[in-house]
This record gives sequence, C-alpha cells and structure tokens, in this order.
Amino acid sequence: MWTSRILSSATRAAPLANSALAAIKPARTLTTPMMTLRQSSSSTSAISYKRSHPHKRHPALTSDYLHPAPPSAEEAVSNILYNTPPIGLTRTKQRHIFNCLVQNEPGVLSRVSGILAGRGFNIDSLVVAKTEVADLSRMTIVLRGESNTIEQARRQLEDLVPVWAVLDYTGFKVIERELLLVKVSILGPEHVRAQMNSRSPNGWQLLQDEADEEMTPSNALRQTHGHLKSLTELAKLFQGKVVDVSGDCAVIELSAKPDRIDAFVKLVKPFGILEAARSGMMAMPRSPIYDRHELEEDEVQEEGSGVDASLLPPG
Repeated sequence: MWTSRILSSATRAAPLANSALAAIKPARTLTTPMMTLRQSSSSTSAISYKRSHPHKRHPALTSDYLHPAPPSAEEAVSNILYNTPPIGLTRTKQRHIFNCLVQNEPGVLSRVSGILAGRGFNIDSLVVAKTEVADLSRMTIVLRGESNTIEQARRQLEDLVPVWAVLDYTGFKVIERELLLVKVSILGPEHVRAQMNSRSPNGWQLLQDEADEEMTPSNALRQTHGHLKSLTELAKLFQGKVVDVSGDCAVIELSAKPDRIDAFVKLVKPFGILEAARSGMMAMPRSPIYDRHELEEDEVQEEGSGVDASLLPPG
C-alpha cells in the first residue's frame, strides 16, 4: 500500500520537474566571426569569413562634396563678424612719425627728449644718425597720442634753436625699416634658463643637471641641428639670415617693418630667446610717380576753370 502511494507521488512530480528544467534556458555563448574562423579548420573557413565580412565599395565622391555650394549671405556675414576682433582690442592711439633735421652738436637729443617727456609722451622709437651733409643729423621719432597734442609738441620742437625742421610723416606713404639682432637657443627651450646663467660660477653645472640623462650625444646633435634648420628656414621666410652660429645658439639678422619684426619675435620665442636688440624705426617718404598725361589734363582743367571777366554782367 505504502509502495503504491510512493510510486503515484513520484509519477505526479516527474512532469513538474521536467517543466522546471525546461524553463531554465542554458546561457548563450558569445561567438564572433573570428572565433568561428579559428575554431573551424575546414576549407570553408574562407567562405564563412567572406560572408561575415562583405566587401563593400565606398561610393564615389559626389559633385556636391567636391564643389560645395557657396555660403549664403547670412553665413558669410556671420563668419566675417566672428573672425573680426573686438573694437576695444583694436582701438589704439594714432601713431605719429616725426623726422627732425637737427644740428649735429651735443645736447640736442636731451633737449628734444625733455620736451616730449615734459608733455607725458612715451617714445616708442628714436633713431639719430648723421647725414651726408656736414653738421646735420637726422632724428626719427615714433610716438603715440592725440593729434592736437602731438601738433603742439611738434611746434615746440621746431622752436628749438638747433632744430632746422620737424616733418610729420603721419598719414603719408613712407618706407619703414627696422633692424633686429636676436640670439636664439638651439638646444631647446628647456635649457634657456641654464644658458642665461652660464657665465655664473654654477652656470655650466646647472646646464648639465638639466640635461636629459637618457639622451645620447648623437640624439642631442640631431636635435640641435634640427632646431638650427628650423630657425634658418623661418629666417628665410622673413628675408632674414643667420649671421652667427655656435654650439648652443644662433644669431639672426632681420631688416623689415616693425610689424614684421614683432611677428618674427613671437615666432622664435618658443625656441628660447637669449638676447635681442632692435635699432628702432627709420622712415623715408615714398617718391610720387607723376604721369605726363595726367599733368596735362590737370593743367587744362585749371585753365578751363578760369572765368572770363568780359562775360560777367556789368556792376
């Protein structure tokens, strides 16, 4: 009796156990095409790989990509406004250029600079040199300020006894040139501080301490010549030249406009500037080019503009 009950209960529990086992699904194994290719060593592996990695040819570039449509007026204006610097950053005092013809005698430079300093002007550049005429020197002064104040200073300079004339080249087409001599490190910017202190008692020791222990002499030589080559190419772009080379630095000479001098100094600054000297700006007005036909037309117009007195009404 008890045996029949146990068999009947086991018979009823078997379907429940089978359904529970069926509900539990086995975990899926993640397989990739490369894993399948590695696991299979049959001759159909190449076909399986081609099917899993279909080779699709990229479409050709369309004409819209090769020739993009021109921007609209709104896009063009937005681009110009975005790339235009703010007005506050570009608004500066007007630059004035004075060319003073003075007597070549002691004390003239101090008197001229004293007048400008008394009016609170900061001289941007001042160059003095004798001319081809005996006892005559040429002085080029560059300063910034308001036009009315600058004009008062010019008249005051012209009133000095040793001053022959003061020419204001502001607003004229002039040729501007300035000479730059800059000594740049070719060891790298990380050694500039040690090079500047190399003349001190511990200067060379500091340079050796900052040297990279892992860099071999050959790598250091290649790096030095690479810096020198870069500086030489940069100087050629500005029509300058390298006038002196040593084992750790190079001297570059450049004659250009003051704006180009400023740009060149900014470009060589990452190499490490050891020393720089600027001569100051020299200026000379451009010679005008006259056309004979234009002069004849101007003369005809001036003659035609005259009024004949006989044609005027009486009284």
